[in-house]
Amino acid sequence: MTPEEIHDHLLDRFGGDVVTGLVQSDESDPKSPVIYDPAQSMIGASAIADVAMFCRDDDALRLDALMCLSALDRGAHLSVVYNLHSMAHGHVAALRVDVPRTAAVVPSVERVWTTASWHEREAHDLMGIAFSGHSDLRPLILPEGWEGYPLRKDYEAQEYYRGMKVPF
Repeated sequence: MTPEEIHDHLLDRFGGDVVTGLVQSDESDPKSPVIYDPAQSMIGASAIADVAMFCRDDDALRLDALMCLSALDRGAHLSVVYNLHSMAHGHVAALRVDVPRTAAVVPSVERVWTTASWHEREAHDLMGIAFSGHSDLRPLILPEGWEGYPLRKDYEAQEYYRGMKVPF
């Protein structure tokens, strides 16, 4: 299945209130079907865990591998992109959730793909996206008590951390 066919399959199952659009990437390389940037199916944030479970368990999709979970700062909002792969069928898909900067909460998909645990912790640590239902959102990279989210575009490094000057 192509990413567009997967999108249509999701749209048929969940409807336009949950599957809100399809975003084509300008970085796609169709000559390399596994490592290109496929079209992204836009998913309402509150439904991402249900859509993820369907993607994994549906016989036509069997998107059983979460290859990457990325968080992006898009200015007015933050995005979480889930790059998926089917070991059985060989197709790929990308799901995308957008959330407001001021209310950056997305349901965890850790129960669907256990590898999401570390990906979500990293996105929480560096971008400030909370993953509701996650089993352990302790900092993964930054030390306890770090202020701010270093990968956000508006991040300003704190001057001191525990009495030590931060900028080198």
